[in-house]
Amino acid sequence: MNKALKIVLEILLFIGIVALVYAIYSSIMKPVNFNKQKEKREAVAIQRLKDIRTLQVAYKSVNGKFVSTIDSLKNFYENGKMAVVMQIGSADDSIAWAHTEKVKKANRKITPEKLLEMYEAGDKNLVFSVVTQIPVKDTLFNNREDFNIDSLKTIPFSGGQPIEMTAETHMVSGVPVPLFEAKMPYKLLLKGMDNQLRINLDAERKDQNKYEGLQVGSVTAPNNNAGNWE
Repeated sequence: MNKALKIVLEILLFIGIVALVYAIYSSIMKPVNFNKQKEKREAVAIQRLKDIRTLQVAYKSVNGKFVSTIDSLKNFYENGKMAVVMQIGSADDSIAWAHTEKVKKANRKITPEKLLEMYEAGDKNLVFSVVTQIPVKDTLFNNREDFNIDSLKTIPFSGGQPIEMTAETHMVSGVPVPLFEAKMPYKLLLKGMDNQLRINLDAERKDQNKYEGLQVGSVTAPNNNAGNWE
């Protein structure tokens, strides 16, 4: 074997080894990278489902039921009101407490609403609580700069596919119980990622009798509005 041929064979062998090492590395890293990207997408999706749950629970507290559409939740958020207990003054302020008791004794039929009028008129030396109606959008998510009510309609990373949501009322022990569920199937949430690994993930969850995606609440198995990631 001449020297030139030997060099060519050594180069080809080296390239073959590099290709084999790369193929092995890729096969190992493919599921690792898939899971990392899956976790990032799930974090966004879970926050969205938590926001839907917060709005659903608030809607039910006002209307006694859940709703099946995001548009209904959006209308509630933008135009609805919620009853909120507002605490005025501090119960630890003995002077204010004594003054409030004196005012109540002078008028035993005085209401919290009347006390609020007095407080707003200038009598800041009062201690009481009052139930007041506050716009939902001034109560929920007002500390969340990233909150966007319009984003709740869609499954993130899905290309605009709508979230699957249902609301029903079932009889439980003779009592009507409102239920809801909101779902994001992995086939949409993980769109564009390795399809075979996603299929394997779905099959694994199906074998475990678990929903193939993320879900909050349930209309078939009441779970106190829990998410399946919790």
